[in-house]
Amino acid sequence: MRVQSLTLAAAGLALLAPTTSPAAPLPSAGALGVSAPRQEGSVGAADLLSRVRDCTPVSRGRYRADEGAPATIPVCGTDEAVFWTADMDIDCDGRPGPECNSRTDPLFSGMTAYQQSDGRYLSAETLPYIVVPGVSGIWDHRDHGVRGGSVAAVVYRDRVQYAVVGDTGPSGIIGEASYATAKALGIRPDPRGGGTPSGVTYIVFKNSRATPIESHASAVEVGERLARLFVRGTKEQPGPSEKPQEPQKPREPQKPQAPTAPTASEEPVDEWAPGGLDEPASADAESPADRDDRDDQGHGTPASSGDGGTQEASSDEAGDSGAEAADGDEGDGGSE
Repeated sequence: MRVQSLTLAAAGLALLAPTTSPAAPLPSAGALGVSAPRQEGSVGAADLLSRVRDCTPVSRGRYRADEGAPATIPVCGTDEAVFWTADMDIDCDGRPGPECNSRTDPLFSGMTAYQQSDGRYLSAETLPYIVVPGVSGIWDHRDHGVRGGSVAAVVYRDRVQYAVVGDTGPSGIIGEASYATAKALGIRPDPRGGGTPSGVTYIVFKNSRATPIESHASAVEVGERLARLFVRGTKEQPGPSEKPQEPQKPREPQKPQAPTAPTASEEPVDEWAPGGLDEPASADAESPADRDDRDDQGHGTPASSGDGGTQEASSDEAGDSGAEAADGDEGDGGSE
């Protein structure tokens, strides 16, 4: 409507002018107020689109592109990502700025579903983000590893733009992104009539995250790495620091053990017993207690040492007794 009014005004001025001049060509709707589109990252659009040709639906139903349109758009999934192809409506919500405010957008809201690390709402003008449908019976994005800050690759024609999940929208409509996302892809970002009716593919990598959510550099770094794995059909393996640690069970306190009687091998060895430490004492060897009893009684025979010492002492006493007896006999004989 705005383009038609400008054309009629220009025609009226041309009729009033004394001379005519060639009319300047009008800019295309996709280029109004849009800087030159750029390719972000090294993974091409064709490579990404080749991985999303086949759809395995993960949604229980289908979404509408706009209110009143037929529900024809499923959410598809692979092991690494979820994706859908739809239109792009312009989301200007969040912190107000020169391009996104209540004057430029009749449906403007100063809030987004997710906030920056400093607690402020996101800026649709400066941060590329996409909008996911609100949780419903059709699909719950949280069940597929998609949350605020998840990283997405948005593909339009031959352009790739990395973005984060930054807002949620109606539960039955899909296909929306921020002013900054549209502008980077060469799509008219005007919230009053911008966007594109079809041809935009949104690929959201499962369990990914830009840190912090407002860091587009982080989104590009994470998105580029996951996009390379995605086109190869390889799922990212968690590093050592990313593996969840299983909680360890607390150790049960050890119960005190009751003292046990020493076994035969644990009994102390009497080093003064016959045989010492090297040989076990003989069964009939005199114990220290027996030796003490014998000393108290004032008599006894020297304890056998096991080396024949007692036997030698008995032989000597017997010899002395024999000598005394012989001397006595000789004396008696002499007297006779």
